[in-house]
Amino acid sequence: MRKGKYEIIITRHAFLRAVRRRIHPDLIEDTIQTGLMKKFGKNRVKFVKALKKMNIVCLDEIIGNIIKIVTITKKVKK
Repeated sequence: MRKGKYEIIITRHAFLRAVRRRIHPDLIEDTIQTGLMKKFGKNRVKFVKALKKMNIVCLDEIIGNIIKIVTITKKVKK
């Protein structure tokens, strides 16, 4: 998967966390492709996608031209 000039790699840890939190892989891909990209720190980035009932957040690390997804969470809206 690619996002602009970056290649996206999903770690095994992130995939297992997404499965445990019942986040469908299509939601992860949609979050990365169309979500809001926020940079923080020296080499960190997160993708956020707001849905009706929850927010999907992918926390990442930038290494050269690669974005490595470290973990995936969801926050349920009240």
